[in-house]
Amino acid sequence: MKLQIIIKAAIASVGLLFLSMPQHAEAQIVPIAWFSVGAQEGDVTYAVGARALGLGAGLGVGPDNAVGVDLLKFLRLPVLSLYSGIGYYTRQKGIALSGGVQVSARDNVFVGVGYNSVRGVNGQLGIKF
Repeated sequence: MKLQIIIKAAIASVGLLFLSMPQHAEAQIVPIAWFSVGAQEGDVTYAVGARALGLGAGLGVGPDNAVGVDLLKFLRLPVLSLYSGIGYYTRQKGIALSGGVQVSARDNVFVGVGYNSVRGVNGQLGIKF
């Protein structure tokens, strides 16, 4: 229980830090989309997402078929992008906090790993348009 509170507080703190950082002039205008698969409470979880201009959104399915939407803020670095966000899920799952990293693997492909307090740890595969 304490570990979950610490993780949620850390994700929220990093998210607030991201929101206060200025955007680069060459911010990504072209959308980037991804698919993720993860696990939480012994269930497989899924999500799809997209981002542009340092902001993103994801639609996910968690344990007990809880469906939710996450709003994400990205910090773009040369090879990787860090993100943090908040969302809401049905089936009495409530507010979800998330965070993670996406790393460029090739010109138009990237991989990532993230954590969502409802959907758990997840792996991501995406494409840059």
